Amino acid sequence: MASFVNILSRLTPPPFTAPDEYNGLEFRWKLFVFRPAYFKNELYLLGVILFYIAFFFVGQSVNSRKAEKWVNGYRNLLKDQFSSPVVNGLIRDGHSDFFTFSTGRKNVASLHTIFRLKPYHDLAQTIYQTVWSLVDLQYNPKDDLQLDFKLIPSALPHDFVWAVVAKDELKTIRDSRWDLTFTKTSENTLLPPNMSVMSEFADVTEAIFKSTAILDALRDPKIVPYFRSLAVTDQPRERPSEVAEPEKHVILSLVCPSPSHVDDLNGLVSALFPFVDSLSKVNLRPETKTKLRKVRENLEKTLKVEAEQAKKEEMEQAREDQKAAKRKAEEERISKLSAAEQQKILERERKRSIRKSQGKSIRKA
Repeated sequence: MASFVNILSRLTPPPFTAPDEYNGLEFRWKLFVFRPAYFKNELYLLGVILFYIAFFFVGQSVNSRKAEKWVNGYRNLLKDQFSSPVVNGLIRDGHSDFFTFSTGRKNVASLHTIFRLKPYHDLAQTIYQTVWSLVDLQYNPKDDLQLDFKLIPSALPHDFVWAVVAKDELKTIRDSRWDLTFTKTSENTLLPPNMSVMSEFADVTEAIFKSTAILDALRDPKIVPYFRSLAVTDQPRERPSEVAEPEKHVILSLVCPSPSHVDDLNGLVSALFPFVDSLSKVNLRPETKTKLRKVRENLEKTLKVEAEQAKKEEMEQAREDQKAAKRKAEEERISKLSAAEQQKILERERKRSIRKSQGKSIRKA
């Protein structure tokens, strides 16, 4: 007991003793006295907490203003194009992710406008992203804005993957988009020098540029700071685990502009709607159609084999789990028996093992 008291006495901090003389700032009210000079550390801590709170609210406001300004700036365009232009308004998912949903238009089943902004409200993440971008030059987080048009099946009669990508985004896009791994990257003299084409076959690029008027919008110098990629695809962005009905999408990926530069992208966004409508006119050569179909047939076979293998492994794992559960239940049952009964069971198991080993030896002989 004495040793316990001794340990507590060592852990207990010494009592605070105020000096006899105090010449600093002092506040008195009846029996209460407050001397700020004795609370310097607490004042610094309070300052840090207030700074963190202010950083959170300012960052949250910055992201909200960016998303709201975009939606308000393109609300009239969406009203002209969709019967239900902004269903349920701007929906928030946390403090840096927002999205809107539009539907009711020819050739378009739906339009998802998705904002994935940098976490300006989170001081720790902001510091991490800033420091890591100085260490890893390939790491460059951006305020991502995507316009994802889900097409109706008749809007695009062919199955292919095609994209125009900003050259400084090529590595990021290829790492993050499984569907674009189908393509080969090439230069095209019709595009600005800062853009490249990613296409399965050259015939696809020729047919798109011939049948649509998207080139004029892509040549607009105002879009250069914001443009990341424009893709037409019949494949998912992440590798599927099984065969599924293909969905066709037109996806415009941008760096979300500041509220004062929202109108810089008006020409490109407006051009997307006639671009979507003109995709039905894209006509490919018969040999290109055959190659595209073969690629998808091979993919379908691969996915089926992988799905069957995964199912077989899942069934084997289920059988192993079932056997393990039976063994555990048997062990629990045996543990509740008397020592003599347990000894009988162990002896019976030992004899059974000997017979099995003898049977194997005879078969080998």
